[in-house]
Amino acid sequence: MATTKRTRFSRRLPDHVTDELVNVLETDPKFFGFNELFELVYGRLKERNAVSGGEEMLRLRAYEKLQNLVTRGLVEKGGKEYKGLERIREAHSDHIAAQ
Repeated sequence: MATTKRTRFSRRLPDHVTDELVNVLETDPKFFGFNELFELVYGRLKERNAVSGGEEMLRLRAYEKLQNLVTRGLVEKGGKEYKGLERIREAHSDHIAAQ
C-alpha cells in the first residue's frame, strides 16, 4: 500500500506576549518579580493595542510563556524572581523568523 506524503501548512503568528517578555528582560539586567514583570508587559501590550482575552487570561499566558523560557534556559529563576540571560533574544519572533 502506497502512502502519500502530506505536507502541513502551519501559519505561525508572532507571539506578542513572548516578544514583550523578551524585550523587558533583555533591556534590564535585574531580577523581576512576576507581578512587576507582568505589569510592564501588560502596559507595553496595551500601548501596541495587542491585548485580548482579558487581564487574567493574559496573566496566565504570560506565566506559562515565562516558565517555558525558564525551561529552555533563556531565563534564570531565583526564588520567585526572574532575570533574562544572554541568549534571551533567541526567543523573540524576529530571531526565529530570520532562521
